[in-house]
Amino acid sequence: MHHHIQIEGTAFESTVTILLITAFLLYLIAAIITSRKYKLWPIYRYFFWGLGLFCVALSLVGPLAAFAHTNFVGHMFGHLLLGMLAPLLLLLATPMTLLLRSLKVKNARRITGVLKSRPIQFINNPVTASILNIGGLYVLYTTDLYLFMRQSLFFYMLIHLHVFLAGYLFTISIIYIDITPHRYSHLYRAIVLVLALAGHKVLSKHIYATPPSGVPRIEAEIGSMWMYYGGDVVDLALIIILCYQWYKTTAPHTVKHAN
Repeated sequence: MHHHIQIEGTAFESTVTILLITAFLLYLIAAIITSRKYKLWPIYRYFFWGLGLFCVALSLVGPLAAFAHTNFVGHMFGHLLLGMLAPLLLLLATPMTLLLRSLKVKNARRITGVLKSRPIQFINNPVTASILNIGGLYVLYTTDLYLFMRQSLFFYMLIHLHVFLAGYLFTISIIYIDITPHRYSHLYRAIVLVLALAGHKVLSKHIYATPPSGVPRIEAEIGSMWMYYGGDVVDLALIIILCYQWYKTTAPHTVKHAN
C-alpha cells in the first residue's frame, strides 16, 4: 500500500481556483476595454478562453482531481483535459494577441522582443516542443516518477504544471493562430506532428503492456485506451487546423496560376 497525498479541499485547490478565476476576469476586462479602442473582440474567443480554463479546473480541482489522484483512469482523463484539450482551447482564444493590444506600445515592443529572442525560438521549435511534451510523458510513465507524484505534493504540482505548459507549447508550435514570431514551414510542422502523434500512441500501448509503478493492470489498460482513443479527438483537430492553414496559403497561388 502506498500513501497518497490529500488534494481535495487543500490550499492547492483554493489557489488554483483563485488563479483561474483571476485569469478569466483579466481576459474579460482586457477584451472589453480594448474593444473600445480597436476592433471588437470576437465573442467566440471569450467562449474558448472560458472553456479552456474550465478544462484546467476539472483536471486540478474537485471530484475528478481527487479521483485522478487515486485512480489511473481518472488521471489519464485529467491528462487529456490538462495537456491536450485545454491548451488547444486557450490557444484559440489568442491570449498573446489580446495581451499585446492591451499594453502600451513601448511595453508591447519589449514583450515582442522577448518572443523574438533565441531562447524562445529554441523552445518554440516544433521538435523541441515535441520532446518536452511527449518525452516528458515517457519519463512520467516509464519511471517511478508517477509513483512519486502520488506521494508528494511538490511533484504533483510540478508535473501537472509541466504537462500543461508542455502541451500548450507543443500546440502553439504546430498551429499558428496566436502571435508567433518564429515560423516554420507547414511541411516541417506536419512531419513533426505525425511523429509526435506516433510517439504518443506507442507510449499508450506501452502503458497497456507495462503499467506504471503502483498502477493496477486493469486501470493501466483502461487508462491507456483513453490515452490512445481520447487523444485522437484533439489530434484530429490539430490536423484539420494545420491542413486548413496550409491550404489557405497555397490555394490563392493555385487560382492565380489557373487564370
